[in-house]
Amino acid sequence: MFEAHLNERQVRVDWLLLGALLGLMLLGLAFIYSASTVNDPQSRLYLKQGLCYLLGLGAAVVLCLCDYHLLARWSLVAYWIMILLLLAVLIPGLGTMRGGARRWFDFGLLQFQPSEFAKLAFIFMQANFLSRPVEELRRLGVFLKALGLTLLPFLLILKEPDLGSALVLLPISLVMMFVAGVPVRFLRRLVGGFALLVALLLVDILFAPPDWQIRLEDYQKHRLLVYFGKDFAPPNATTAERQRARYLQRQKSYNVEQALISVGSGGWTGTGWRQGTQNALGYLPRGVAHNDFIFSVIAEEKGFLGSVTVLTLYTVVLFSGIKIAGQARDRLGKLLAVGVVALLFSHVFINIGMNIRLMPVTGIPLPLLSYGGSSVLCSLIAAGILQNVYLYRRSY
Repeated sequence: MFEAHLNERQVRVDWLLLGALLGLMLLGLAFIYSASTVNDPQSRLYLKQGLCYLLGLGAAVVLCLCDYHLLARWSLVAYWIMILLLLAVLIPGLGTMRGGARRWFDFGLLQFQPSEFAKLAFIFMQANFLSRPVEELRRLGVFLKALGLTLLPFLLILKEPDLGSALVLLPISLVMMFVAGVPVRFLRRLVGGFALLVALLLVDILFAPPDWQIRLEDYQKHRLLVYFGKDFAPPNATTAERQRARYLQRQKSYNVEQALISVGSGGWTGTGWRQGTQNALGYLPRGVAHNDFIFSVIAEEKGFLGSVTVLTLYTVVLFSGIKIAGQARDRLGKLLAVGVVALLFSHVFINIGMNIRLMPVTGIPLPLLSYGGSSVLCSLIAAGILQNVYLYRRSY
């Protein structure tokens, strides 16, 4: 009995989780290097990504020095700081406009995207709020407060606009409320209402006359039309308008089509590292190959086996998170781990889904593989939260 207790105390790090994270980071460096230098030998994006990995690992280690119960006491402060930042980024002159969206603070060498960090602050806030007695969660007022904590950052991120990041908050909140013990009837009505709203929105966009349609950003409408294969031209369009619509449709569907070709052309073992013709010849646009469509680069250069390797590493990370949630001795730890797993799963599912045309393009990065400082830092901090729950699982 004493030996078993001693061995239990010695297991302080989830080495399987750490190994999978290191594997993803090595793949990220290798294929960001491949995607960015094949056409621009002077590119240093992989070095910047490596620096972000080091900063993220450092942040995760620092996070593990403090018990997650103590961190949760500051969740309300962190949540409202992120709300203020989400408001500030919308102000012209403070937030940087790029690609029709105002999502970043530009500090010269560094760009800060508050919506990424808002997801982590939201997970801490929601976990702390829902870790109350189950009897309280059965009250409608408590459920509405939890829903309000979700809708506030959701609406602010949607305003940027960043539909993909906003939508990620919904499955995170839903899963956390379900695990916490919120009555299923509340969640069923919430999901039903949301599904009805989405269905009405899609019917309006795809079938209603232009004058009756809900106002969306042009790029959001175009992505939905591309995904559902709908003609960009209205039914009463002239010949000239129809030609312009076809040209625009080819432009807007180009990235997705080339990404799908990249995935399919890899075969079983791929064309070889830095030998992918889609990337090298610029068919897969160079501006997105190293971030949103990095999975397509991996699939082309390492084929089916490389794709399975990526999916296996993510599976290890996700199942390690589920195991940590199951081993947590209190509701707060369980909810934190579940929230992180829901966050990572949503990113992986949406990003890989849009690479193989199962999901519309949303600009959601692939954790630890896509280029991007804010995304990398948040992914490693999220992994640090899992390790923190695992590290202090025997303390309560």
